[in-house]
Amino acid sequence: MTTTLPVTLDFNYSPTLSDKINGLIDSRLQDKNAREPKRDYLGASRLGVSCARALQYEYTHTPRDKPFSGKMLRIFEMGHALEKMAITWLRGAGFDIYTRQPTGSPENGEPFGFSVADGRIQGHVDGIIYSARPESGVLCPALWECKSMNAKSWKQTVEKGVRAAKPVYAVQIALYQAYMEDTVPGISKCPALFTAINKDTAELYHELVPFDAALAQQASDRGVNILRATQAKETRHECLPRISNDPGHFECRFCDWKDRCWTDESGTNELGTGEPGTDAGLLEVVKGGADVSIKI
Repeated sequence: MTTTLPVTLDFNYSPTLSDKINGLIDSRLQDKNAREPKRDYLGASRLGVSCARALQYEYTHTPRDKPFSGKMLRIFEMGHALEKMAITWLRGAGFDIYTRQPTGSPENGEPFGFSVADGRIQGHVDGIIYSARPESGVLCPALWECKSMNAKSWKQTVEKGVRAAKPVYAVQIALYQAYMEDTVPGISKCPALFTAINKDTAELYHELVPFDAALAQQASDRGVNILRATQAKETRHECLPRISNDPGHFECRFCDWKDRCWTDESGTNELGTGEPGTDAGLLEVVKGGADVSIKI
């Protein structure tokens, strides 16, 4: 027997000053986010996500169950601000770090990044370290990747290392080291510097991450498989398998597309509207054209 508890409504509630101001801030952030151009590619920073269907939803701009909240958008912006602070700190400590290709000052020029598979897989790096103080132990040129985390995630990363604690970040680093080799020769031979900022305490964790060629190849091939499944005519309206057959699975419970994904118990839920760009040339690239896998 199910017992239904009565719902008590507080008719005397009135929004506080914080509620009013935060509502204005969050509304503005959400409006700004809605106007920003959508990615028309698979991002290397996302290819480590466990569920291929979630990546497919993301790539095709399938609407999330709920838009990003103002709070989440504030968290994103806080991460960008902390990254800029970390760059300043590292430069002050003797690291010659560029966020853009060095055609002038470290902040001028084209962004560092790569594009393969007819532009359908892309990545943009946080920075490249061209020189560092010898006592730092950092060999150059080295990829630099920075993430901000809450205290719990930060402690897990310190204890286990980025590969075990944050596999999505590890995939991102490996792909960047592989695909940036043409732009920055030698970058795959020098361990990347991964910096994690504890947002709660301002503690910093640094880890040297050697290039993992097998991980990079696996992620690259996975990206191509997602493109094939999404764009091939015979399956372009079908979703890839879920990561789990249990909607209570940890990753399913916190997925942005949980409701959409589980509305069809057969597991063949159709993609939503908003497929990016045109598929002209893509099938030729992945079927008979240039090999977009990483050459290891």
